[in-house]
Amino acid sequence: MNRTEAEKRLKATFGFDHFYDEQWEGIQALLNRQRVLMIQKTGFGKSLVFQFPACQLDGTTIVFSPLIALMREQVNRLIDLGIRATVLNSTQSFEEKAEVLKKAKDGYYKLLYIAPERQEDVSWLDAVKEFKISMVVIDEAHCISTWGHDFRPSYRRIVSLIKLLPGKFPILACTATATMSVQNDIENQLGGELTILRGNLLRENFSLNVVWADSQEAKMSGVVSFLRKTEGSGIIYCGTQIETEIYSRWLQFVGINAVNYHGGLDDATRRSVETGLMKNSYKCVVATNALGMGIDKPDIRFIIHVQIPPSPLHYYQEIGRAGRDGKPTKIILFYNSADDQLPLSFIEGNRPSVRQYQKTIDVLKEESLKLHGIIRLVNMKQTAVNVILNDLVDQKIVSAIQQSKGKLYELRFGAPELDTSSFEQLREFKLKEFEELKKYLTSSLCRMKFLCNYLGDDQENDCGSCDSDRGEKYAIRASSEWLEKIKEFRESYFPKLKLETKKSVLSNGVASSYYGVTEVGNALHRSKYENGGDFPDFLLRLTLKAFRGYYGQKKFDLIIFVPPTESGDLVRNFAEKISKVLRIQISYDLKKRKETKPQKEFESAIGKKSNVCGAFIFEGNSINGKRILIIDDIFDSGHTIKEIAKVLQKHGAVEIAPLVIAKTVGGR
Repeated sequence: MNRTEAEKRLKATFGFDHFYDEQWEGIQALLNRQRVLMIQKTGFGKSLVFQFPACQLDGTTIVFSPLIALMREQVNRLIDLGIRATVLNSTQSFEEKAEVLKKAKDGYYKLLYIAPERQEDVSWLDAVKEFKISMVVIDEAHCISTWGHDFRPSYRRIVSLIKLLPGKFPILACTATATMSVQNDIENQLGGELTILRGNLLRENFSLNVVWADSQEAKMSGVVSFLRKTEGSGIIYCGTQIETEIYSRWLQFVGINAVNYHGGLDDATRRSVETGLMKNSYKCVVATNALGMGIDKPDIRFIIHVQIPPSPLHYYQEIGRAGRDGKPTKIILFYNSADDQLPLSFIEGNRPSVRQYQKTIDVLKEESLKLHGIIRLVNMKQTAVNVILNDLVDQKIVSAIQQSKGKLYELRFGAPELDTSSFEQLREFKLKEFEELKKYLTSSLCRMKFLCNYLGDDQENDCGSCDSDRGEKYAIRASSEWLEKIKEFRESYFPKLKLETKKSVLSNGVASSYYGVTEVGNALHRSKYENGGDFPDFLLRLTLKAFRGYYGQKKFDLIIFVPPTESGDLVRNFAEKISKVLRIQISYDLKKRKETKPQKEFESAIGKKSNVCGAFIFEGNSINGKRILIIDDIFDSGHTIKEIAKVLQKHGAVEIAPLVIAKTVGGR
């Protein structure tokens, strides 16, 4: 097919008049059954490079894509164009997945988008053998590389699939962010003759700026000031899920239409926010980096970071989601030296410690176990255990035997010693990447030139639009008026405790603050661990304010406090004060029937749940038909309150509602 004929078909199917030269180069290579690595800036139109040939080739194109939002947006657009496309991911029911696989076997779809994690699904592996595959696409291909900014072990399974394909088989790997080390790694993994198409990464319409903030309060005031004088809508990127909630609520507090978004939200909420972003329903979406990939919105007018990313690759990827229409776009990074802690903790925690690997090996020496059994014995987070098991399987130290109800892991006979050299190399590499981003903050070079050069696209000319090129330096301090406003916000913003289920009378509850915010965390720590006496009265006032703000005039019959593990009579004394002010009777009849350890000692939810299982007994008078307010000092996983609620529900309580001083932030 020559270009003239191809562009006639392009117009008929997609409505575009012509290809960019770089697009046609990639399409032509794929139609000639070549393997292609395309590195092009966000907004270039990489998706068309595989969607067009997918419509021309005989069979189904498999598109591996890392984010549900990306898959959903592209599939919806293809369906609107009359192209048979679908998605296979974790949000679908068993029946929906089965229907997709059946149609795919029958050759119904031209494009099938799938999350790379499906490569570990037995039903997928069995079904794909019956597909007529025309092409394989690896979107966000930097995820393949250990040196990439978003490496995912499941992407390695795609490489295993590709190695089974014939040499003359069209494969496209595409990304907007790849240093030369990432490019070389992808080349080595995909093997064979690989056509490299590396484009110009310069974003001429961007104005890149760094703002040095002397405190977190300075950032909060600076974000509001920027939004009030900036036209259009955009995205504010945060480092954790909790931070997205705090910033969105802060912006709402000062009258700015904002909403938060992160990977922990349910699918319906994420869809709603994505739709609202596309329709400019919000001034800004406050998000983790779960938002952005695959969101094809051309007029995002600004990107703000209130947390420093861990590398220039991360930063370029995230800011690249703005200004795709070529119009002037503001990019702001607020920075405070305390921000270094979060990315450094992610880098240090990228791989579990050697001790944790050895602990897992030692557990499997005793017996073969499934995932949850391993988690209980090693006391680690599930994500860490999954990383360890993947590495041990890759190093042929452990075998993963697929069974009907999950995988059984067993130590292999004559297994080799654990090799951690690659882990150490990766850690050093990521620390160097972080230092490169720190250089970006302080460099006097053109900021766009700095990023492009780092990514292997050497630029000679300055952009002329960044703060460095304009000779401007920005620093910000929160005024006394802003500090008072932020204090007012913090004393009116009460974190919600999500606990409701259909089978329980336990309702959602409220905390007076997040642990660590202002003086709340310090005050709790002094009382619990430094012999500081009863919780201070300002915590009582704040907790009562949270109660009235959340529960209003709701009537409760009884207050019950959580029996102590390590806090002595602190919670009891605090509950007595609450009881006196609210004039609600207090009960002392909830007791522990077994010793428990502090929940903070357990890394995983499985361990926390097991620790308190069967730990409580109620020995008092009848609470049949009563509405109960449970008092505690710190809320973490919620398993303690859930276990207590089971006991009280068995005794006839009709509603159980928690009120706590602080909710932990966690690392998500």
